[in-house]
Amino acid sequence: MTKVFPKIGMGTFGSDRYDGATVSAAVAEALRAGYRLFDCASVYGNEKEIGDVFASAFADGIVRREDVTVMSKVWNDCHGEGRIAESCKQSLSDLGLEYLDVYFMHWPFPNYHARGCGGDSRNPDSRPFFAEEFSEAWRQMEELKRGGYVREIAMSNMTVPKLEAVLPECSVMPFAHEAELHPTFQQKELRKYCADRGIINIGFCPLGSPNRPERDRTPDDIADTGLPAIEEIARAHGCHAAEICLAWAAAEGIVPIPFASRKENIAKNIRAADIVLTDEEKSVLSSLDCGNRLIKGQVFLWEGSDGWQDLWDVNGRLEKWKKTASGWIKAE
Repeated sequence: MTKVFPKIGMGTFGSDRYDGATVSAAVAEALRAGYRLFDCASVYGNEKEIGDVFASAFADGIVRREDVTVMSKVWNDCHGEGRIAESCKQSLSDLGLEYLDVYFMHWPFPNYHARGCGGDSRNPDSRPFFAEEFSEAWRQMEELKRGGYVREIAMSNMTVPKLEAVLPECSVMPFAHEAELHPTFQQKELRKYCADRGIINIGFCPLGSPNRPERDRTPDDIADTGLPAIEEIARAHGCHAAEICLAWAAAEGIVPIPFASRKENIAKNIRAADIVLTDEEKSVLSSLDCGNRLIKGQVFLWEGSDGWQDLWDVNGRLEKWKKTASGWIKAE
């Protein structure tokens, strides 16, 4: 990618709370506020409305297409042969673009759920991660780049063991990796692994996702913006705790992609990247890391799994699974 990658972007996931009109209105305001990076996805169900905003902004001279970095993602039910190209072309049509700057594999497996589903929802066709299956889908991503439909291809929601399994098979390395990243969930090992290989770290839920769907809420979750340590740093800078979360990300070399619907918050978020934290403040923020994963992904689990931890290789290795009549079981 020849253009400079922005320090901060805007997410467009409405968290099952905001409709397409609300999200697209926020995108329009973000463009006026100076945002030049937008993280979209087919499954969000709002790319057509966002495309209308882009078309108006380009026509009105608010911004040129070449100055905006637009990202999108293929949803999990489109990993099959030919389906990734089909999904990409649909996103291009909906967004009204000739190319995407970055195109992601949204999740590392073909498991999916219905929009707006509850936390107990399960798809009977869900299955564990298999490197060979992922690599077959990734080859389709590589063809999109070769065909000029996308400038760069990328991964999301991977783990170090998953990356170690698939990167040797890649003809085109991922340009970026998108993961949940905020002060109480810093994923330092994963970030270092990516950075050491020139893969940009993009952070979703950078504010601790206060408006995430109900299915992703559990009693033990920690709200980053309510932590006294973050609130104290915010008072020292005369800003909101959310801005300190974004300033932390920028200081760590993460590209955060927060969503906001209110004009004042949209403006505050993009300015947060310019907040200069002291070394002491950085140290305090680093100490807040406590494994507070908020998007656990339990709706993607398969029959026979022990729990959401199976999605994230918490033991530091890829488990081997085999299919039986009663479901999937871990192989010895």
